[in-house]
Amino acid sequence: MRRPFRLLLLFIVFVPLLVLGVAGHEFRLFERGWFNLKTWWQPAEQSMGLDRYQVLIEAQPVAGLDDDISALTYDPDRKSLFTVTNAKSELIELSLDGRILRRVPLTGFGDPEAVEYVGPNSYVITDEREQRLIRVRLDDDTLFLDASDAEQLSLGIGLNGNKGFEGLAYDSAGKRLFVAKERDPMMIYEVHGFPHDNPDKPYAVHVVQDRKRDRRLFVRDLSSLQFDERSGHLLALSDESRLVLELDVKGRPLSTLSLRKGFQGLQATVPQAEGIAMDEAGTIYLVSEPNLFYVFKQP
Repeated sequence: MRRPFRLLLLFIVFVPLLVLGVAGHEFRLFERGWFNLKTWWQPAEQSMGLDRYQVLIEAQPVAGLDDDISALTYDPDRKSLFTVTNAKSELIELSLDGRILRRVPLTGFGDPEAVEYVGPNSYVITDEREQRLIRVRLDDDTLFLDASDAEQLSLGIGLNGNKGFEGLAYDSAGKRLFVAKERDPMMIYEVHGFPHDNPDKPYAVHVVQDRKRDRRLFVRDLSSLQFDERSGHLLALSDESRLVLELDVKGRPLSTLSLRKGFQGLQATVPQAEGIAMDEAGTIYLVSEPNLFYVFKQP
């Protein structure tokens, strides 16, 4: 009886440890725990302090919108937000309190998943499946947008069906377009040379990957990105990890904003966070599928 008892005891001890180890690796629990311990012991002096943000508008439905809302960007010229839908492809302008201001149909964009403001009346939209970056111009009298009329760049890096380009962020000073690949593998590319100031002239495009930064991302996926022009820091939104992560100029994690119930004043967990944007004052705007709108501010 001793041997079966020992085997049973070994099974009882080993299996939970194995499950814990697999779960810890899959959900990046060890890296996240170490980060929380480190920031508690020695808070980052130059961080944006995402943990101090509190929700101001929570889970407000975007009236008149039932389709899949995806991505978010802030337009400093119009003082409004833009998002895209992929079920019925549209570029949608929102007010800063989440009201629809304008709807522009999209033609030929495939699976539009992200949109990013890159200059006055100028935006980049991604086609997730085909990994295309499509630059469009939107004037006050624009009635629709056709991808065939736009400047395009196809990357085709690690094509993986519906796990393609999920988020965009633009550094106007450094002329860098950050492109987030959702997962399998999860990466952030830096595209230099697109969009170009004068696409009619010859220009070179360079794609850079910071593998050291990508390894520091203790989240399960990437849903959206936001570049803070003031600090040079990058915000990475993860739906599966229910988290917004701040990265410094060297790609080191500095602070986090939790999207779970009980944190940041939230009454309920954000169900499926898909887009993040930030204005000049540091106010954070967030959208969640299918049509929920959030606003976070520091006290």
